Amino acid sequence: MSKPPYDPKRITPDLYGDRRPVEGEVVAILHVSFKDRGLKLIDTKSRAVLKYEIHELMITDEEAAAPGGGADRVSAVAFFETTKGGLIVTGDTVTASGDKIGELVGYDMNHMPNHMGILLRAPTIDEPPLAVGDKVVFHRPG
Repeated sequence: MSKPPYDPKRITPDLYGDRRPVEGEVVAILHVSFKDRGLKLIDTKSRAVLKYEIHELMITDEEAAAPGGGADRVSAVAFFETTKGGLIVTGDTVTASGDKIGELVGYDMNHMPNHMGILLRAPTIDEPPLAVGDKVVFHRPG
C-alpha cells in the first residue's frame, strides 16, 4: 500500500466540518469471531462511501484499535449496502435500527475492490442483535 501524501497525525476531528449521516441497509448477517485475526487498519481516518456499495461491518473490544494499527479480537457481523452515500470518519457513532452498535475506529482494505472492512469498537465482540433489512447509520459524534 502506498504512503499517504500527508502525515495522517495532522488529520484531526476538527478538520471535518458538518456532514450528513451515511445510511445503509443490512443485506447479510455473519457469524464469525477471531481471537487472533491480525487485522491491519489503514492510516486514513475517513472514507467516502458511494450509494449502492456493499461493505462489511466488524467489531472489536480492543481499546487500542485505531487507524494505522490493528486488532486481534474481531467479530465479522454483517454486510450492508449504502443507501445514502457520504463521508464516514473515525469516531462516528454507528447505529442499527436506532440502537448504537459501536464507534468507527478504522478500515481494512484486505478484500478490496470487492468490499471494505469497517471496524467498530464495542464493549464486547458478541454479535449485536442485527437482522437483514435493519437500517445502519453513521452519525457524526456529538
